[in-house]
Amino acid sequence: QVQLVESGGGLVQAGGSLRLSCAASGRTFSSYTMGWFRQAPGKEREFVATFTWGGRTYYSDSVKARFTISRDNAKNTVYLQMNSLKPDDTAVYYCAATSRYLSGGRSSNEYDYWGQGTQVTVSS
Repeated sequence: QVQLVESGGGLVQAGGSLRLSCAASGRTFSSYTMGWFRQAPGKEREFVATFTWGGRTYYSDSVKARFTISRDNAKNTVYLQMNSLKPDDTAVYYCAATSRYLSGGRSSNEYDYWGQGTQVTVSS
């Protein structure tokens, strides 16, 4: 069982930056693929980024070159650095984890554990 706790959300102006963190419980964090998803009001949950246990990263086209996913296995934490934020980035951001090998990890169905989410609001 893995517990995930996100933090770092908030209100920011367009063009600004935020860094989200997701702290995971458990001793095998390094063997988990970690993902970030987001869900805006009235919309389906969508893929943002993945950091596989093999060291590969994947991004959605909408955030590529603006967002960076990273992880610190010693701290059992995955991060999402978000730069050049736009109002369209406003959503609840969720951290997810799975021990399965994923190629891309773009589907929420591929993940077994989820955090409670953190709100990100970007004002224009």
